[in-house]
Formats: sequence, structure tokens, C-alpha cells
Amino acid sequence: MYRNKLADRAQLKDIVRLSETLPTPHIIIDLEMIRANFLKMRSLCSYADIYYAVKACPLDEIVSMLYEEGSNFDIASRYELDRALALGVEPERLLYGNTIKKAEDIAYFHEKGVRFFATDCENDVRKIAQNAPGSNVYFRVLLPHSDSADWPLSRKFGCSAGMVLDLISLAKELKLNPIGVSFHVGSQQRNLEIWDQALKATREIFDKSPVKLGFVDMGGGLPAQYNYPVEDLETYAVTIKSYIDNYFKGQDIRFIMEPGRSLVGDSGVLAATVVETSKKDNADNVRWVYIDAGKFNGMVETIDESIKYSAYFPSRDENAPSGPVILAGPTCDSMDIMYENYKMQMPLDLKAGERVYFLAAGAYTASYASVCFNGFPPIRTYIYR
Repeated sequence: MYRNKLADRAQLKDIVRLSETLPTPHIIIDLEMIRANFLKMRSLCSYADIYYAVKACPLDEIVSMLYEEGSNFDIASRYELDRALALGVEPERLLYGNTIKKAEDIAYFHEKGVRFFATDCENDVRKIAQNAPGSNVYFRVLLPHSDSADWPLSRKFGCSAGMVLDLISLAKELKLNPIGVSFHVGSQQRNLEIWDQALKATREIFDKSPVKLGFVDMGGGLPAQYNYPVEDLETYAVTIKSYIDNYFKGQDIRFIMEPGRSLVGDSGVLAATVVETSKKDNADNVRWVYIDAGKFNGMVETIDESIKYSAYFPSRDENAPSGPVILAGPTCDSMDIMYENYKMQMPLDLKAGERVYFLAAGAYTASYASVCFNGFPPIRTYIYR
């Protein structure tokens, strides 16, 4: 069975000790791990400017630390914008990366000084021209094969390459500044060749564009360490750079990346308490394990069993007898089952009241949690420094 190497990191024991003083469920974020991840990524991916995708984990402490280290930021809403500006982030270091936005929100971003807007349809281009005149716009191209990611992003966003070319012409006509192309290969993308396909499609748009383009937003997609092995960041960085060189070597083009999961995912530990264990029949070989976190409170990315977290039991020998379980949350909703087809392994003698820790839970956990479904408060997040 795959052993997540995050279970061996030195800080984990201290994080567990802190967790034991707190009620569950909760998430503890290792801020220094995020700092180290950012510095490593900036060094290895020096060919691109980094814009942290704030939606992955929007804690003020994370945004402030990354700002101090020199990061820029991808912003998805006016609410994220307000938080970033309140922390002192200059509007010049922000992108409005959401292609789905109201006219009044475009105007609000423009009023606050943001001048970079992503877009993917005619009506949105017209709204930007009317509410953020003269702004820089870049066009998200739809990648038909990015569904190989664990969390695909290939259906809701983007448009065909042919439509991108039409939108470039429209933007120029409306006196906007069309600067380039964006794409997203899908979150937790383990197929490196998708970046090759994406950059090839981008190159073809650049060649056919009615205006000169000089900006490529490569989005996110770099992985965190869940319950299966992934290539290290060095491999991703070198491989993506080779694809860039294949299509854009020697050209004056600005590349950016929007990491979210890959910066903060590994930093988080989600602590939960076992509420109950049971079987549906005496003959069943698989137990049900119910915990006080679930799809509505920290583990929404287990929808369709997409993201598979590693369970960690610090007080047990890793070779202790274990068996498959169906893992479910505490709410009165039958959708609140995290893993049923994928059988997570847990100790055979697991009992109610014991704690279980889920690794790599720093991204898209607390930021997705419901406000009060079934009356449960949203999962709390604490910072470990």
C-alpha cells in the first residue's frame, strides 16, 4: 500500500500535539511549508511569474506571507479582492481570473485599479469594454482533453480556439488591449503531456491572431501529495519548460502560473473524530466509519471520489491489522459519503472517539465548507508556525 511521505515529515508530530488541544473537526496549516513551496516553485519555474490562486485557501496569514515573499495573486471575486487590498496587496499584482462575472463587479475591479481580466465569451468582452475601458484582456481557450485531471476544469470555462480569435478581434475593435491566452490543464493533473497540448494550441492561436500577443497564463494543475504517487515539482518544472521552448523559444512572451493546490495542499492536516463504526449486515466484510468531517465540512473534493486523502493514525503501528471501510460524514444526507467504491484502509479495532488525521488537506477544504448545514458550524482552521 502507498505510504504518503508527508507522514514522515518532522513537523507532523508537533501538528498532532497542537491538534490534540483543539476540538474536531479542524484543519491545521503549516505556514512555513507554504513559504518553502513558494520559494522552491519560484526557483524551479523562474520562466513564469507566480500568481497564487487565492480560492485554494484564502487565509489572511497565507496571503500576507506570500505577498511578503513577492507573489502575485489570482482573484476570483470582489470579496477576495477586498481582502487582498485590505492586506496591502497592490492592484497591479492582481488578475481577475474568473471568466464569469457581473458588470458591476468588473466596474468595481477597475475602480480599485485592477487592469487584467480573463474572458471567454462575447458578452463578457463587451461588459469589460463598457465597465473597464482600455483594460488588458486575455482569452481562455478550452482544452478538450484536460479531463485526465483528478479535478477536471474543461467544461465550464473557456471557448474554442476559433472563438478566441474572434474575441481578440472584437476586443481590439472595442479599444481593449488583447494581450494573450490562458488555459487550465485541470487541477491535480498527473498527465504532463497535457501541458504540451495546451501550449501547442496556444502557439497556433498566437500565429493566427490578428494582433501581436505576448502573454500566456498557464493556470494551475500542479499536484499535491494525496494517496498515490506523483512526479516531483522538479520534473513538472523541467518538462513544462521544455514544452515552452518547443513553441516559444527566444520570443518576448510573459508566462504566468496560478498555483493553488500545489502551494498549500500539502501544508494542511485535517483532524476528525470517529463518531461511529458499524456494519449493515453481520456478514459484511466492509465496515462503515462515520467521522465528524464530511463532504459538507472540509472534504467536498471527495465528490465522485476524485481526491483521495491519506488517513494517518499517529498512535498506531503502520503494520497493524487494517481493513477496508466506507467513509462517511455526520450529516443527515445520504450524499455525505466520501469513499464507497474506493475502499480506504483503517485499523480493524478502530472505535468511536478516536481521532483520524487526513494529510494534504490544505487546499479546497475550509474554503468549500458549508456555513451551517444540519446546524454544524464551518470547519475551523488554525495556523502552525
